[in-house]
Amino acid sequence: MDLLNTLVDKGLRRALPTREEALAVLATTDDDLLEVVAAAGKVRRQWFGRRVKLNYLVNLKSGLCPEDCSYCSQRLGSEAGILKYTWLKPDEASKAAAAGVAGGAKRVCLVASGRGPTDRDVDRVSETIEAIKEQNEGVEVCACLGLLSGGQAERLRSAGADAYNHNLNTSEGTYGRITSTHTYADRVETVQQAQAAGLSACSGMIAGMGESDADLVDVVFSLRELDPDSVPVNFLIPFEGTPLAKEWNLTPQRCLRILAMVRFVCPDIEVRLAGGREVHLRSLQPLALHLVNSIFLGDYLTSEGQAGQADLDMIADAGFEVEGAETTTLPAHRARAGGGCGTQGGGCAPCGDAPVEGATGTGEVPAARTDLVTVRRRGAGTDLAPNA
Repeated sequence: MDLLNTLVDKGLRRALPTREEALAVLATTDDDLLEVVAAAGKVRRQWFGRRVKLNYLVNLKSGLCPEDCSYCSQRLGSEAGILKYTWLKPDEASKAAAAGVAGGAKRVCLVASGRGPTDRDVDRVSETIEAIKEQNEGVEVCACLGLLSGGQAERLRSAGADAYNHNLNTSEGTYGRITSTHTYADRVETVQQAQAAGLSACSGMIAGMGESDADLVDVVFSLRELDPDSVPVNFLIPFEGTPLAKEWNLTPQRCLRILAMVRFVCPDIEVRLAGGREVHLRSLQPLALHLVNSIFLGDYLTSEGQAGQADLDMIADAGFEVEGAETTTLPAHRARAGGGCGTQGGGCAPCGDAPVEGATGTGEVPAARTDLVTVRRRGAGTDLAPNA
């Protein structure tokens, strides 16, 4: 296929595809799917070999968020039956992080619900970062605390944070349909603050929120322009009790096409398969490893993932290897320590009534699989052992 040959050539040279080429990837049929995966896999192996970076989430503060993001189970007014608790103490967070590190995670991602941190919150997270680094030699730490204000990124960097995550989530044109309590520009500004402070920037997206193919391409091109080190790709988890609970727009094949498009547009950036992979990719998860070079180990913020050992077995069975702590994630020409973290807030769904263009290739979108969405009841904020 001429399209795929062109995209492979551009990916190997780090050349930007055209928007038309990116849209064409999303428009391919299920009959072409393995060719698409194979082509994007060539680009993935050029820059990352067969390494898979493992990241581990620690939810420092769950629920009770004043923001109204329609996709999130922690949003204002959410009726999702998630765990709700205030800030973990540094020793509690460090203990949770240690479980992920023991399971093979190279990076710990510290996430807290809310619009953004107060200065006291930054102090609290700084203490947690120091505790984690003291007890886990060589581990990378990424913070995800919402919108940053002046000087906060620098303080997190001084405390030992390696990265900061703040996702764009969707295109600028559709952002207002998802939330009204902050803007797309606010999110861009926070990512730029993190970059200016010397933190490795991580910013990604959520697919499956009723967006069009053009919206998906727009947000990925915006991310390419923003130039984060890591791009997490989340697939909407339609939690009951959120405005987007009825949005089941994705098939495994659609998810793979989206991941391939992201890889072609961001060839040498850490592309992370994040929230929703178990729900939407299901038995096709191993194919996604040919497109992404990073995943989350174990559970997410408010939803459970598959068993940590199952993740490790999947990586080995697919012919990949877990990236070691001594390995620099990104290609040398990017000259940074590695990608960031980030995933959707444990439960997300689309807003508005816009149809999803090309969502099914040659097939129909299957019925909602609510049986696959499991609220997290273990790990941080509970008395039960974490999944790692």
